[in-house]
Amino acid sequence: MSLRKFLTSKVFFIQLAIAVGLVVVFAFVMMKWLSFTTNHGDEITVPDLSKLSVEVAEEKLDALDLEYVLLDTTEYQKDYPKFSVVKQDPIAGSKVKEGRKIYIKVNSDAYRDIVMPDLIEQSLRQAEPTLKALGLELGEKTYKPYLGKDMVLEMRYKGRKLKAGDKIPKASKIDLVLGDGKVGFEEEIDSVPVVEEVIDEEF
Repeated sequence: MSLRKFLTSKVFFIQLAIAVGLVVVFAFVMMKWLSFTTNHGDEITVPDLSKLSVEVAEEKLDALDLEYVLLDTTEYQKDYPKFSVVKQDPIAGSKVKEGRKIYIKVNSDAYRDIVMPDLIEQSLRQAEPTLKALGLELGEKTYKPYLGKDMVLEMRYKGRKLKAGDKIPKASKIDLVLGDGKVGFEEEIDSVPVVEEVIDEEF
């Protein structure tokens, strides 16, 4: 049989239909297999772990067949309980597969210490931004007689006098004793004894 007759024969079309059918079946089976092995359509929504303790977060993730990895502690944040979850990756609401690891960071139990700078004889205008830049707060301001107005004379923390180099917790309130600029100068006038010269006249 010639090639032309074969391509137009019933046998050819039957074989072509069988081949196409096999390809379709193979493609369908492959898609199902890939869907099964990758859990396609069976994604898990990552829960919000914010402010939960590590123990509670672990239980919540275990219930969803997810795992966690504790990366590190962050700097203390007062809006979060001590040792609670502050950050997570992937974030809450993300879609992940079963067994995915969730990376978390937890809150520290206290502020880190700050080395107190030397503010003595600086102006209040200079001292306040320096405190803020270090994560400290300006507390109570008191004044006492001193020539320089708003000049820092003392630094105090909870009533304790501070000196440069002392360590105090971050976010602490630093009280400042400032000059009021109202001190007067009292000139002391030395009493100069008047020496009277007595001129003896010789007669």
